[in-house]
Amino acid sequence: MTVSTRPSPLHLLLAFASGGLLTLMVDFNGLVALHGNALYSSWVAHGTGTVAAILFLALMRQRPFPAKGGAAPGTPLWAYLGGVSGAVTVMLTSTTVNSPLALSGTLALGLGGQVVFSLAADRWGLLGLPRRMPKPRDFAAVGLIFAGSMIIIFGRS
Repeated sequence: MTVSTRPSPLHLLLAFASGGLLTLMVDFNGLVALHGNALYSSWVAHGTGTVAAILFLALMRQRPFPAKGGAAPGTPLWAYLGGVSGAVTVMLTSTTVNSPLALSGTLALGLGGQVVFSLAADRWGLLGLPRRMPKPRDFAAVGLIFAGSMIIIFGRS
């Protein structure tokens, strides 16, 4: 069986849609933080997500926890730390979206940070990923993302 190295149109559409949902999430979390604070925004986001996940699991008739009470088979324990990075991300974006960066600047710089970290993760095989050496076009993409971010942030006047 051969695996295609090109994403399907469905994968591209799903990734694009997740970017739109991420934008809504950051905006909603920023609004909650504006009326409370960043920590409260993170609690609201994760509390709502927990309730939604439990409801979805109930509708799908799935058990919320693995049968033996431990981690799912084959899942490294550090994978469960994703919730910590999610909580910190909500607090950071809730703070910056209410700053002069606004929503577009926050998301533009966030995208740059994601690409830089993903290149590092590919390069050194972090988090169990296969090692892949970045190519010059990858660094060009990072440069263009940061240049676009600067235009978004400083080109408002």
